[in-house]
Order: sequence, then structure tokens, then C-alpha cells
Amino acid sequence: MTAIELDAVLVEVVGSALSTIVEEMSETLVKAAYSPNIKERRDCTASLFDAEGQAIAQDEGGSPLHLGSLMGIVAALRAQYPMEQIRPGDVFIGNDPYTGGGSHLPDIVLATPIFVGGELRAWAATLAHHADFGDRGHAHIFQEAIRIPPVHLVREGVRQEELLQLILLNCQVPEERIADLRAQEAALRVAVTRYGELCERHGTEVVQAIGAELLDYTERRTRAAIAEFPDGEYSFEDRFDCPELDDELVLRVRIVVSGERMLFDFAGNPPQVRASVNVVWTGLYAAVYYTIKTMIDPDIAPNAGLYRPVTIEAPENSIVNCSAPAAVNGRSETCQRIVDLIQGALAEAVPERITAASNGANTGVHFSGHDPARGRDFVYLETIGGGSGARHNKDGLDGVQVHMTNTSNLPVESLETEYPLMVEAYEFIEDSGGIGEHRGGMGIRRRIRAEAADVHFWLDTSRQRSQPWGVFGGGPGASARCVLSEGARPIDHGYTVLQPGQWASIETAGAGGYGDPSAREEHALEADVRDGRVSEATARRYRA
Repeated sequence: MTAIELDAVLVEVVGSALSTIVEEMSETLVKAAYSPNIKERRDCTASLFDAEGQAIAQDEGGSPLHLGSLMGIVAALRAQYPMEQIRPGDVFIGNDPYTGGGSHLPDIVLATPIFVGGELRAWAATLAHHADFGDRGHAHIFQEAIRIPPVHLVREGVRQEELLQLILLNCQVPEERIADLRAQEAALRVAVTRYGELCERHGTEVVQAIGAELLDYTERRTRAAIAEFPDGEYSFEDRFDCPELDDELVLRVRIVVSGERMLFDFAGNPPQVRASVNVVWTGLYAAVYYTIKTMIDPDIAPNAGLYRPVTIEAPENSIVNCSAPAAVNGRSETCQRIVDLIQGALAEAVPERITAASNGANTGVHFSGHDPARGRDFVYLETIGGGSGARHNKDGLDGVQVHMTNTSNLPVESLETEYPLMVEAYEFIEDSGGIGEHRGGMGIRRRIRAEAADVHFWLDTSRQRSQPWGVFGGGPGASARCVLSEGARPIDHGYTVLQPGQWASIETAGAGGYGDPSAREEHALEADVRDGRVSEATARRYRA
């Protein structure tokens, strides 16, 4: 392509237009979706790629882990299909983390090529977490759901009905799945239309040249920000637990900063486990890239230019870079801890850019069974927030999704309308935030009562054995736990069955504090006590 002179204002205009396209895609998906997990919790993501598969625009409201899940889809399609077999009107579907479809099986990806003037110029992709595959084992990936390699769902505008029926037959709530898949298709049509309009307005070659310039600009900003870090080697390790594991593991990272480049070395991490917390390479890369972005410059555009100055090394067949057939459903628990590892390693290097440990989990609760009142099966998924780590100048936030997750909570009214469940408590947990000059965020207590027989309950969380650490004198946050009502069958490796009237109370971890507690200002301490964040006993610890 002939070099094109690009005006800085035009680059900004087209860059904003590309970002607007993915935001409109995301809103279309949410508005058109059927399942509460997408239409209420916004557990979905949208992205645009150039013709070679480099991310050029990503939904800012999506989960960082989802964005990582999209990293492999276009490369997998380009490797699998000759260009002459990719046509306008094609839509591809995939969810298998080992063949480019995502990072765990409930995340189903749809992707479509965007043709302008008869040539393939870009790709659009949507990902949605289909809350369907409940009450399954997690020893290996074959237990977790149907695996879908990247294949045609729609071929030149014609839906492949036999494939769709095969997928739906393997789903527990097929009426939700078909509606949500159609919502994803609608979002892709928005992308095709809007990208074509953008090319018509400014010229296809100009739009493509600006896409390339946006990647280069992000790379320049990333390199300049990394250069501000002191050169050196930094290491950190942390304890990791989950209900599926009998013992704690130790996770570790070594980071080398050299000029404008960073190396992330995950050597020495445990081998992959017979549990769902293994991470495929896309999940690992997503966690690293997210952490870099938040620490060096949160305003940098989330595109592939960010990746260029970064090297990531991790041993194959390890918990942070697993190989088939390792189970991966709970990979977000490990990814959350990878973020904490990086923050901990760089605390001494850039103390004003890191936070104390956040709750260190993506606390997933799964209730499934048969709803006799509505005459249908149900699968209810919720990820419950916790404390976020204190910063050098601010308290941590209370009861929020942190780091690799970015979903909303499911409103109580929606939950009780859709499922045979009742919410008996939904509140912050006093004293769960670590003490410090700046206090760690509080965890959440959510108690849910079963209203139907044989409700299968599965808990996916972490930090039940350890506490989120504080920094520079700050104290740790409280651990997570799950309490069952009297008479309920005990939880075994995160799983139990509830009967009518029995409840599970999920308490998420708080977060670590930042700085010497004696430096906390008295008016802030008084507000903590008044607002129920800390008890009088904890306030006395501060004053002491």
C-alpha cells in the first residue's frame, strides 16, 4: 500500500470512530440478549481486528480476561481457512481454548470478516459468557462443556442449522443459548455496517493506514512509559488456594525491566492440575497486558501495539500455561492472582503505581437444577465482587469487581424473578478491609436460599486459606469463606446440594491496606466507624 500522509486530527477522529463501533457492538449485544448473565450482568465483550488479526479497538466496558480470550480467534481462522474460503456473510463460532476459541468453554466467540470493495479489510468478534454448563466435573476439559473449534456457524449468510442443533443439544438451557447467539450475530452486523460506513466516509486505505498508526502510537507510548521504570529484576510469590485443590500452591513471577522493554518470566510455577484453575496462554497474556496498561498509562488505547515491548515466558504444561486436556473453567481465579503477583513484584520499583492485594479471586457461585414453578431447568451464575487494594493516596473500593473481571452484579429483583432462589442478605463485611494509612476495600456477604429441591451449588473462589496482603506497613484483608445453613450437606471440593429452605452464605475476601495505620487521619477513622466499615475495636488498633 502506498504511504499515506496522515493528519493528526483525522487519526484521532477515526480512532474514536473505531472505538465507538465496538461500544455500539457491545450495547447491541446487551440490549438484544436474553439471559440475565448478559442482559443484566454484561458478561460479554466486543472487539475489532485488522485483516491480519491484530486488535485495533476493544470494548472498554468488557472484561480484560474476555479480551484476552479473543486474541487467538482470528489467527486460528486464518490458519485453518484459505482466504478464498472466507466470504462476506460468514460467521465463525468457537469456544475451545486449545484451538483459538477462547479461554474457557462457557465463553463462546463469534467472529465475522469485514469486506469492503470485495476485499477482506477487518474482522469483528463478540464474546459472551453463556451461563449454561453447570453441575459438571473439572478434572479435565472433556467434563466442562461441549468443545467447539473455530468453524462456520453462518456460511455466506446461510446459518448452518445442523451444527447449531448439535451445539444446542449439548446445552442445559437451549432457549437462552439460541437467543444469546443471535444477539451476538446482531452485534457483528453492526460492526460490518459501521466499518463500511467509516471506509466510505474517509476512504478504505486511509482507515487501514490509521489503524496501523494507532498500533504504532500505542507502542511508542508504552515504550516511553516503561522507560520511566527503574531498570532491574523484581520477583514475588504468593499462596494460592481454591475449593477444588486439597493443598495450597505457590505462584511466582520474575520481572526484568530493561530500558523500554519488560520481560515476565513465570518459570517455577506448579504443573497443571486436575482442577479447573489452569490458564491457557491467552489468559496469561491477558493478565499481563492488563496489569501493564493499568500501571504504566491507563489511558493507552487497548490494542495490539501494547504487546510489542513485552516478552512473556512460561513453561508449557504449567498451571499458568497449560496444555490439553487440562480443565480451565476456573482460570479467572489464577489470572486474578497473576495480577497480584505483578503488583507485588513491582511495589518497590514503582510504589505509587501499584495497589495492595485485592480480594484475589473471581468468586463464582453456580446454582442449577429444575424449577418446578416455571417448569424448566435453570443455571444461575454470579460472580461476586470483593475488596480492592488500597493505593498510595486512596482507600480501596468496597465490594467491587477487580482486575480481570468487569461484570455488573445481578440485581436481587432479577435473580428472584428468574430463578427459584431468594436473597436473604447482601451487605459489606465489617472489618474485612486491611488497616493502613489507606484502608483496603471490604468484601461482600451474599446469602442465597434455595426454594426448589436438589439445587446444585458450586463455589469457585480463592483466598479462603490466605489473606490479601498489605504493603508498606498496611495490614491484610480478611479471608473469604462460605457458610451453610444448619442441616445442609457439607461442601466437598466446592460442591454440594441444597434442599428447600437451606442457604449458602458467600463471604468474599477484603483487600490489603497501604501504609502505616498510625498515619490514618482521625476524621477518616471516625467516618469508617460511623459508616460501618470498621468496628470500634479495629479503630483502637489504628490509634494504638
